[in-house]
Amino acid sequence: MRAAIALGQEARGRTAPNPNVGCVLVREGREVGRGSTQRGGRPHAEYVALQEAGDAAAGATAYVTLEPCAHRSERGPSCADILAAAGVARVVAALRDPDPRTDGAGFESLRSADIEVQVSLGADEAERSLAGFLTRLRLGRPFITLKLALSLDGRIALPSGESRWITGEEARLDVHLERARADMILVGRGTLEADDPMLDVRIEGLEDRSPRRAVLGRGPAPPGWTALAAPEAAFELGDVNDLLIEGGAGAAAAFLRADLVDRMLLYRAPIVIGEGKAALGDIGLNSLAEAHGRWRLSESRRLGIDTLEVYERVR
Repeated sequence: MRAAIALGQEARGRTAPNPNVGCVLVREGREVGRGSTQRGGRPHAEYVALQEAGDAAAGATAYVTLEPCAHRSERGPSCADILAAAGVARVVAALRDPDPRTDGAGFESLRSADIEVQVSLGADEAERSLAGFLTRLRLGRPFITLKLALSLDGRIALPSGESRWITGEEARLDVHLERARADMILVGRGTLEADDPMLDVRIEGLEDRSPRRAVLGRGPAPPGWTALAAPEAAFELGDVNDLLIEGGAGAAAAFLRADLVDRMLLYRAPIVIGEGKAALGDIGLNSLAEAHGRWRLSESRRLGIDTLEVYERVR
C-alpha cells in the first residue's frame, strides 16, 4: 500500500478533477503491475496496472488507494468491472470513494464478483495524498495550502520590499515541488503587480507540471490567469483539487480570515530582519483564545540552512 500511495502522490497536480490514485498488483508475493491515474484523469490507475500485469493479474491482490470506481462511462467500463474481468482475487483499498457515483458501490460490485475486499489499510496516508479530491467532494472547494517564506521574526521582506532571497536553494527547490503537486497557484494582486511572478516549476524534467495561475482581487486577470474576487470564490473552482497560495501577506491573511486554509508550509530562514513587511495582516481574531487549538504540527524537517514546518488545520 505504501508503494500505491507513493504512486498516487506522484500524480498529484495532474489528474483533476479526478483523484490521483495509485495501484499495485501483487501475485504470489511478487509485484506484477503498477499504475497511477494519468494526466487529465484517464486512464485510471487500475487500468494502467492491469495493462502492465497482463495475464499475471489473475489471482492477484490489487492494492489501491481509493475504492475502484463503479460507474460506467462512454470511455469504457468501470474499474470494478475491469478488475473482476481480469480475475483479481482480492482488492485492498485505503479509502472509500465519497463520489456519489461510487461511494460503496465499487466494493459491492467487487464482492458480488466473489472478490475479497479489505478497506482502511494505510487510510491516514492515503487521506493526505488524496486530500485535494476528497476536500472538493466533501466541502465543494479545493484543498488549500498556504506557503510562507519568512525570517525568524516573521518578516517576508525588507521595508523596501526586497524579498529575494529569504530562504536558501534547498527550500526554494521544495517550493517548486509543491508547485508541481498543485492544480492552481494563487497570489494577491499586489504581488502580481509588484513582482510579475512566473509561478512556474523550474525543475529539470518537471517543467510541464507548472500549475494554472490565479490572482486574488477585483479587476481583470492577465491573459491565461484566473481572477478570484474573494477567497470564497474558491468554491467555484470545480476542476481544481489542490490550490497553493504563494504570496503575499494580504492574500494569505484573507484566506486565513475566511478559514479556508487547510495546510500551512512555513519555510523559516535563520535570519532576523527587524523592521520589515510582516508575513500576515489582520486575520480576524478577537482574542488569543481564538488562536489556540487551530493548528497541528504534522511535519518538521531541515532544508539546508532553513527549516520547514508543516501545519494542518484542526477541524
